[in-house]
Amino acid sequence: MTPLIRSSGAALPKGALANGRMRGRMAERSRTFGAPDADGVGRNQDRPVSRVPSCLPRRMILALSDRPLARVLARFVPAAAVLSSAVPAHAGPLEALPSSGALATLAAGASLMALAAGIYAVRARTRRSRAERHLSERAQALRADVQALRALAAGSARGFILWRDGGRLESFGDAASAFSDAADAHALANGLVAWVGVEAVAALEGPLAALVREGTPFRILTRDRAAALLQIEGRGVAGLRVIAAGEPAAGEGVGASTQAQALRAIFDGAPVPMWWRSPDGTLEAVNAAFEKAVACGAPEGAERSELLDQAAREAAEAAHRQGQPYVARVRVVAGGKRRLLDVVEAAGPYGAAGVAIDVTDQEAARVEHERSLAAHRRTLDQLNTAVVIFGPDDRVDFHNTAYERLFDLEPAFLDQRPSQSEVLERLRAARKVPEQADFRAWREQLRESYRGLEPMNDWWHLPGGQMLRVVAAPTAEGGVTFLFDDMSEHMALEGRYNSLIRIQGETLDGLAEAVAVFGSDGRLRLYNQAFLRLWSLSAQALGERPHIDAVAAMCRPKHGESGAWARIRNVITALDHREGETLRLETADKRVLDGAAQPLPDGGTMVTFRDVTDSVKVERALIERNEALEAADVLKNAFVGHVSYHLRTPLNSLIGYAHMLAEGVAGEMNPRQREFMTHVNQSADALRELIDDILDLATIDAGAMALDLDAVDVTATLEAAADSVRDLLESAGVRLELEWSGEPGTFIADGRRVRQILFNLLSNAIAVEPPGSAVTLRADRLRDALVLTVRDHGPGIDPATVEQLFQRFESAGGKRRGVGLGLSIVRSFMELHGGTVTLKPAPGGGTLAICVFPLDQRRHEAAA
Repeated sequence: MTPLIRSSGAALPKGALANGRMRGRMAERSRTFGAPDADGVGRNQDRPVSRVPSCLPRRMILALSDRPLARVLARFVPAAAVLSSAVPAHAGPLEALPSSGALATLAAGASLMALAAGIYAVRARTRRSRAERHLSERAQALRADVQALRALAAGSARGFILWRDGGRLESFGDAASAFSDAADAHALANGLVAWVGVEAVAALEGPLAALVREGTPFRILTRDRAAALLQIEGRGVAGLRVIAAGEPAAGEGVGASTQAQALRAIFDGAPVPMWWRSPDGTLEAVNAAFEKAVACGAPEGAERSELLDQAAREAAEAAHRQGQPYVARVRVVAGGKRRLLDVVEAAGPYGAAGVAIDVTDQEAARVEHERSLAAHRRTLDQLNTAVVIFGPDDRVDFHNTAYERLFDLEPAFLDQRPSQSEVLERLRAARKVPEQADFRAWREQLRESYRGLEPMNDWWHLPGGQMLRVVAAPTAEGGVTFLFDDMSEHMALEGRYNSLIRIQGETLDGLAEAVAVFGSDGRLRLYNQAFLRLWSLSAQALGERPHIDAVAAMCRPKHGESGAWARIRNVITALDHREGETLRLETADKRVLDGAAQPLPDGGTMVTFRDVTDSVKVERALIERNEALEAADVLKNAFVGHVSYHLRTPLNSLIGYAHMLAEGVAGEMNPRQREFMTHVNQSADALRELIDDILDLATIDAGAMALDLDAVDVTATLEAAADSVRDLLESAGVRLELEWSGEPGTFIADGRRVRQILFNLLSNAIAVEPPGSAVTLRADRLRDALVLTVRDHGPGIDPATVEQLFQRFESAGGKRRGVGLGLSIVRSFMELHGGTVTLKPAPGGGTLAICVFPLDQRRHEAAA
């Protein structure tokens, strides 16, 4: 705004006097050069000037008028001067004549002179035409301005005032009484106040300064001293400045009033506090939002209450004094709450207008956004995914630790906020980006992520074999976020997984069992070819992953209406207590299948079927045969037991009579008869022993055998066993040697059964013992057992056939081959005593039969 020179109530633009002096200098310059007349000749020249175009330079005009033509041409054709200087001064008339070459040069110079004269004539005419056209246009503009000034003066009911160059003021109409002709600032200010009033002068301050300084026209509507509408219009023409005052045209006052009412309605209805201050800083008007903010009940109260504190108002006044609007963010108490306001207050001719916008919520949202952003970045820093964020300026705004580790970048480098191009160049040097034939084009393509609206996904195959998945997501601020996931291990695992899946498929297809795997949703997930063949299904039918109910329906023609598939379905669809199920079903074509439904750890279920038709047939045959054998064995045992029982009575009678005959009850027998009777008694005794063994085995098999446990003297038992086989020793020509270490003492056992055990073992040993050798019977007392050992020097035994020898009716052979019940009886009696019997080859040849009797009384009681 142009500074004003203030006096007692009036103001005059400071540049007005300087502007007048400038126009005075322009007038003086015009008088010096002279105004051109109609012929283009200035009237103020000191001497006559030839008629030449006024547009030619003054130097050229003087040269053409005051100097000979030769001198003028000499300035533009230097050859003529050279030619004249080439003639000697003492040359005669004939000698002074030019030669033919000189004449040619003179002719060329004359031609150039004529050409130059023509060019200057054409240029002079062109400039004159332009000057005449410019003067004509200027004259028309002046005439238009004069007509406009006349119209302005004619329409000014209250007169008008003029400023001429030099600062002289003239007034007309009603203004004549308010102004004098003197160009005095004090008189001008007083005159303006007297003419249009103080309010109008305040409105004129800025427009009047622009009119005087730059000639800028204006028209304003204001009010005079009587509060009536007044239209003031100002224009500038050449060296004149005109200000006219009058009544506004019809309708303009009404329009101004309507516009003021509209502005007042906008002012009152604005949702933000607005106010108007007078030039002295007093609140003149406020809106409803202002009243609500300061909790005022009426506009009068609002005038006495301030929304801004004293510091803010002083800062606003300081900004106004510097010609600047006051713009600041201040904290106030509005409506009983602390609020944050963006305040703008601008000063004008009539005071200052201000508006306050509540940005409390926006500031809270901004703070919350920054807090969330900080928390978000702290979270990103804990991720294994590499993250880097480039801002709108294409520089690093954030990166996490995983990004540094993945690309081996120094934190100091990233903290300098390098650009994306610098980062890519660093990664390219370290071979951490894909190899590109045109790296620059690839880099520019990567920058397209800044201009995209959707995230971009890409894969980077690095030279070192790493595979990175890259996601570029634009940010709301105009930057971009890059996420890098090292998928190398994932891809390797996926490859191994796919390989295992193929191997699994091939393995399942190679199985003889039918296999089907159902998911936790009950749908088929996996099957092999054997499953298709078993149930006569097609791969197309199972390609849509049917449910277990659909699979059961497809298999119904094969399995009929059996409950096997219902049981399988219960296992597959069970939610709690999932337990496996085994079953056997028979198909419609008489095949037998063994099925199993086994829950899997992932919630699925594996169902297997195995065709066991042949096995079942064999099993059934074996069962039938075993049952027949068991029945036959029972019958045999019953028969043997029955026969043995009924043979004992006649055998006892036979033995009794044989003994009577041997003793001579029926008379004395000759030697031959006595020999026959001896054989009869031996055979009868052997038969009785056999019957006793058979009865003992039958009793043991029936579980009715009971031991008569008592303290048994070891030495006496060994001697009794030796007496029982004395006849066998004599007939075989074999000796029996008894051995024991220390004092054998006694042990708890059934003495009769122990002697029977030793008799059977010694009988077997004597049967295989070579004549003249000795069978050894030895007793060894250990800490917890008594060991009785029988050794022979026979051919020995094959360890592979030891178990077979303990079977009934099995014999190892020998000179006295028995019926094969001896070792079976020995094992049965040893088991009843809680002991064991073993056969093994003896060192140096022969066989060792070892019987171990436990000395623990509890084991004897358990055995009994």
